[in-house]
Amino acid sequence: MRNYSKFIIFLATVCIGSMQLSAEQMDPKKITLTAKAKEQLAGKQILYIEREQYAPDHHNTATLFQKGEINESSFFPGGAMRIFDVNTGNTTTLIELKDGVVRDPELSFDGKKIIFSMRKNKDDFYHIYEINTDGSGLKQLTFAEGVSDIDPLYLPDGGILFSSTRQPKYCMCNRHIMCNLYRMEADGANITQIGVSTLFEGHSTLLSDGRILYDRWEYVDRNFGDAQGLWTVNPDGTKHSIYYGNNTQSPGGVIDGRQIPGTDQVICIFGSCHDRPWGALAIIDRKKGVDGVEPVVQIWPEESRKLVDKGDLDSFKWIEYFFEDPYPLNEKFFLTSRTIWAKPGGWMHVDSKSGIYLVGRDGTQELIVEGNRSLFDPMIIEPRPKPHTIPSNRNYTDKKGTFYVQNVYHGTHMKGVEPGTAKYLRVIESPEKRTWTKSGWGGQGEQAPAVNWHSFENKRILGEVPVEEDGSVNFEVPSGTFVFFQLLDKDKKMIQSMRSGTMVMSGEINGCIGCHEDRLSVPSAMGPKPLALKKAPVKLTGWMGKAPKKFSFMEEVQPVLDKNCVRCHDFDPKNRDKLVLAKDKNPFFNAAYVNLYVKKEITLIGGGPAPIQEPYSWGAHASKLTKVIDGNHQGVKLSPKEKEILYTWMDLNGVYYPVYESAFDSTLAGRSPLYNQEIEELIKLTEVNIWELNNHGRKLTVQISFDRPEVSPCLDKIRNDKQKYARAVEIIRTGQKRLKATPRGDIEKDLVPCERHKAQLRKYAERLKIEQQNCSIIGQDGKVYDK
Repeated sequence: MRNYSKFIIFLATVCIGSMQLSAEQMDPKKITLTAKAKEQLAGKQILYIEREQYAPDHHNTATLFQKGEINESSFFPGGAMRIFDVNTGNTTTLIELKDGVVRDPELSFDGKKIIFSMRKNKDDFYHIYEINTDGSGLKQLTFAEGVSDIDPLYLPDGGILFSSTRQPKYCMCNRHIMCNLYRMEADGANITQIGVSTLFEGHSTLLSDGRILYDRWEYVDRNFGDAQGLWTVNPDGTKHSIYYGNNTQSPGGVIDGRQIPGTDQVICIFGSCHDRPWGALAIIDRKKGVDGVEPVVQIWPEESRKLVDKGDLDSFKWIEYFFEDPYPLNEKFFLTSRTIWAKPGGWMHVDSKSGIYLVGRDGTQELIVEGNRSLFDPMIIEPRPKPHTIPSNRNYTDKKGTFYVQNVYHGTHMKGVEPGTAKYLRVIESPEKRTWTKSGWGGQGEQAPAVNWHSFENKRILGEVPVEEDGSVNFEVPSGTFVFFQLLDKDKKMIQSMRSGTMVMSGEINGCIGCHEDRLSVPSAMGPKPLALKKAPVKLTGWMGKAPKKFSFMEEVQPVLDKNCVRCHDFDPKNRDKLVLAKDKNPFFNAAYVNLYVKKEITLIGGGPAPIQEPYSWGAHASKLTKVIDGNHQGVKLSPKEKEILYTWMDLNGVYYPVYESAFDSTLAGRSPLYNQEIEELIKLTEVNIWELNNHGRKLTVQISFDRPEVSPCLDKIRNDKQKYARAVEIIRTGQKRLKATPRGDIEKDLVPCERHKAQLRKYAERLKIEQQNCSIIGQDGKVYDK
């Protein structure tokens, strides 16, 4: 039962209702509006939030500072929700908090209600609330403890959308908690997840056709900062689709999109990955493209145009001033939060203050409201047209959905792929990260713990389905699963790969024209029905006769190397340049894995660039290792199955660990069985700086073997010093014993997670159970609320 008694006590501690403040009381500075501003804003009331700018942190999504998470100490309390009357200059305070934060307001279609997120104090979590615009009727809608609910939005069908940490998952290149999209009924009933991408989904608004426009951050074989673009989805969670910026390398984040009334254009923020959620103000015309600078019809500051698709993931940190929360008044004028003054550039942007500005396409930038603190989320309190209601195409009883491709050869970036070349479509899940370690591995972004050399995800092969002669494919996929596809040739080598994820909801049927189809193309007449659509969807049955499980280098690839390669490619004290393909574990991965990368035997995309890559450009087709195993290398002949295993590993972007969890929380790379003081002692003994080996740019091959301590190359300089040698071997052997007692995750079934990871996994399981129960009740036309 909802805890209303605690809520009533809370109401007594905050200022709620129609408390009048003059403009002078709100801020010593009296603002005189120009004639242009008066003309655009005459008779208007402006809703806004007053608070401090979010504390600087690692990513533009890191604004929650959720209790129990790594950055909880950065929560900075204090703020208010206010209404500014342009005609009188008076301000009405609806809510004011001393110990909490109010954020993310959105108006109802009739302009009479406000939905928003609020956190009462540092020990509370963000929940969704509703209040009337006259300050009456405050009502709490979500109550779940241990999660944050933010960015609410009224939907045309009467429901409410919001972003939440209810599926506890973490940034793969660091340790910050992420959000996904959820929806509920108007009274808070029947909360269910409608987005399952692996990182962040937020800042949702509505398009005039009823679709939701939101910004998404994700990884699939991508760099950690340039996979943040605008997406659309139906209110039931079906038909997630790219809108703009998914393959644009700069800006690092395209966020906060809103459609401009009377147009097909969207105004949004071009920001940076490692910054606050602010940046340049940009207008996009999607008819001109879905990536790059061509669709950008106007941008403020204008000089930032040169950064679009030319800079890097953080180029927009260095612009002259910063915008947030754009709100179109009409086709020509917009309200927005903008820095009155700021110290641009650098890592933190510590010093800044923002006010509410009127911005016009004619060059107008006029300060309208300034507070004692920064001001955000401006919007006009007035009725507005309700967008089209899209009927639901989702049910809550199926555990699967269906994907189809009309013709895999149709689309961009398929040059040189002749019809008939593609024989299979591989379906791969990119699982979410449910835990994090205190120490990490220096991949392209910091992995906590080490997962792969320089890409960020585990991979699970769900199955491979046949491509018909006409290029069509039709197959089932587990619903609510973040997946991507790879096109394979007759040898099961990858021709082309998606580097972005997709999903289907329960009972959904979704499809595309072809691989990397042009998003602005107009579908032509289908002609004869595709062959795959004449049959039942293919069921996914896993990989190579095995049920779907996360790919493990040690479990899948290493046995092939042990059988065929290690007799020649083992540690050799007389030849340290030899390619070592032994299974011996080191503090990060194993010997074979590290040496294949250091010796450049494989050509992989890693945390690859934003643009779509050409076919055959990475993976098995492009790697030196493939030429070796396909040739007659020292008379070694691999079986077709063994070759397929190695091809698959390369095409999965060279993954290593099947798990994000680890036995070792605070040690080197979040994987090492040696404690930091033991590493320090080993460095002094051997004169090999093991700390410097903790990154994907290293030049030195494997130096430590926990399986056979005596063969460790780091011992070479001290083999004639019996005392140092004996102590160094003893240290390495200590790591060997710890790995035996508590396996770190090289093979999933052997993993013994650390205690903190066990607790995080329990929380994930509890939240998953609630989501499943909610879906079951919704499927039976019942009602369920947060407890």
